[in-house]
Amino acid sequence: MTSGERRAAVSLAMVFAVRMLGLFMILPTFALYATHLVGYTPMLAGLAIGIYGLSQSVLQIPMGMLSDRIGRKPVIIGGLLVFAVGSVVAAMADSVYGVIAGRALQGAGAIASTVMALAADLTREDQRMKVMAMIGMSIGMSFALALIVGPMLHGLFGVAGIFWFTAALALFGIALVVLRVPNPVVSRFHRDTNVDPGLFKKALTDRQLLRLDLGVLILHMIMTATFMSIPLILKQQMGLAAADHWRVYLPVLILSVVLILPMVIQAERKRIVKQILIGAVLGLGLACTGMYIWHQSLGVLVLMLVLFFSAFNLLEASLPSLVAKIAPAAHKGTAMGAFSSSQFLGAFLGGLSGGWLSQEYGLAGVFLGNALLAGVWLVFAFTMQEPGYLSSYLLRVGEVDAEQAEDLVSRLSAVKGVEEAVVIPADGVAYLKVDKRTLDQHALAAFSSP
Repeated sequence: MTSGERRAAVSLAMVFAVRMLGLFMILPTFALYATHLVGYTPMLAGLAIGIYGLSQSVLQIPMGMLSDRIGRKPVIIGGLLVFAVGSVVAAMADSVYGVIAGRALQGAGAIASTVMALAADLTREDQRMKVMAMIGMSIGMSFALALIVGPMLHGLFGVAGIFWFTAALALFGIALVVLRVPNPVVSRFHRDTNVDPGLFKKALTDRQLLRLDLGVLILHMIMTATFMSIPLILKQQMGLAAADHWRVYLPVLILSVVLILPMVIQAERKRIVKQILIGAVLGLGLACTGMYIWHQSLGVLVLMLVLFFSAFNLLEASLPSLVAKIAPAAHKGTAMGAFSSSQFLGAFLGGLSGGWLSQEYGLAGVFLGNALLAGVWLVFAFTMQEPGYLSSYLLRVGEVDAEQAEDLVSRLSAVKGVEEAVVIPADGVAYLKVDKRTLDQHALAAFSSP
């Protein structure tokens, strides 16, 4: 990457990370805090945790489309301002309804798709996957950090303090966008990152992509619902103060990452992604079942949490990769948009289901409900087709007319290792699916235009 691309990648990854950190930090603590709010019920507490996912899933694609019209930076800055206002509203609330309103506003600052589009504007096609990988890693790191920092801040300042800190993070994100993120020379539609409304229906009717959308929805339902129970169990049944919960999460997260790294590597190397996926879903279900049965034993609960987070992290890494493998070459952005919306919708539904199950069937009932959800997902995972082990590849070919585009498709398809080629005349880009093991890089480079 050039220095400008590295600067854009690091800055945008930090913008994404500070926002997601702000959203995630209340997960390990809010169930404890909510009991002191006016109007509290477990159902409303679950709604407060997950409501951001509803506004995020509804608004992120329209916000991305708005950025095509008025520019990326204005939308990102506006979204972060809305996020900051939502954080302040939640911090000042003394009722559960006020927190619900604040969290809904936090989600309404839906800048995920716009950040991706700006990253695409600022990077060349052959470097774009690196930038997207950096942003993806920042999301995972922010989630892990939130489970550690959230309980610490709760011990120092309470949950209201976490919301104030989140507002400060949003302002820091705005400063990054203004001072560190380069201005794009030109903003245009990128089929690998942007959503094409005309293709959205097709993405939602592809049975293989729908399995992945359902999978990520269930995954985030289970994750969000779990945090309606775990903090309360650690405090009420294990006698662990809220400020010390990080002492459980930190070793659990470290061990889970160590355990899944060999599986992530072997899944691609040995081309057993589907088998690893099925195993992870099964592990997730077993962990939920184990927590349902043995949630009163701290030792067993910690072991089940290691299994739970190992499965979660493995699935969180695998599912986007599968979407990229399965989606048509020129429709990746639209497929990822539908996938991302399903993920946020899952967080919303998980808050609702976790709150309702806790209210009706107790803390253990949440784990049983999650285990049943994992069982439903397992059925769909078994019936998924074996994915092609192909990678997305973008190649700038310059401006071409329709006849030249058709000829390019024919010639590119003849290159060894190219399995699918689409050339959109107006884009000046060839969207390819390639097998990296057999790809003739030298032959492909001959088609590249500066």
